[in-house]
Amino acid sequence: MTTLEELLRDAHRVVAFTGAGVSTESGIPDFRSPGGLWSRYDPTRFTFSRYVASPETRAEAWDMRRAFFAHPVHPNAAHRALARLEAAGRSAGVITQNIDGLHQAAGSRKVVEIHGTAREVICIGSAPKHGVPDGCGWTAPHTWAFDRLDAGDPDPRCPACGGLVKSSTVLFEQVLPQDAIAEAYALAEQADVLVAVGSSLQVYPAAELPLVAFRAGARLAIVNDESTPLDDLATVVVHGKAGPVLDAAASTVLGG
Repeated sequence: MTTLEELLRDAHRVVAFTGAGVSTESGIPDFRSPGGLWSRYDPTRFTFSRYVASPETRAEAWDMRRAFFAHPVHPNAAHRALARLEAAGRSAGVITQNIDGLHQAAGSRKVVEIHGTAREVICIGSAPKHGVPDGCGWTAPHTWAFDRLDAGDPDPRCPACGGLVKSSTVLFEQVLPQDAIAEAYALAEQADVLVAVGSSLQVYPAAELPLVAFRAGARLAIVNDESTPLDDLATVVVHGKAGPVLDAAASTVLGG
């Protein structure tokens, strides 16, 4: 039986595909888990069309974003292990469903965020339609919005064009960022091993990416607390916490 360490040792273009289970070990609950944001905020309210149409929804969304950043979080052993593999020339990069920026904080240089990032705000235009942001291109760190709110502005607008400002994350009904999706597909197709970590592999189209890699000839490794629909396709399946599993595997492959 092939082990994760053996799979990584023989690989030259490892690509990681990460989900919420990677960041829970840093203290960020899955949105859908007890204690997650969806237990405090009604997810059906956070659609792109509601955000565009309703100042009240935008205010609630900013409250939710504050809650997301309420407690400082730091990369854990899983983030650091993936960064070490990249630094050693073993990994081509990370594709992540997460919005927390912890892969970059750990040192990963190639990170494709298919659901966007909470650490940035963007202009989406004055009246975007059909779930597609239509802004002027202005962006800023997420703290810009908090500073405006704290200064008494209940509904911050783009300083460049006056358009609506939103967290650079993907809401329900919103079209996934096509440049990031294209980059993610290209990265998956280049992999000789794709390691899916902390993802249920049930949310599409993101869950299609391990299949893209598999169809292009990559071997799959799955590290997750529970079984996934793709376990039967994987060369290696490890049921366990991402941090200890990846840290041990990277240490064995890289020699410490």
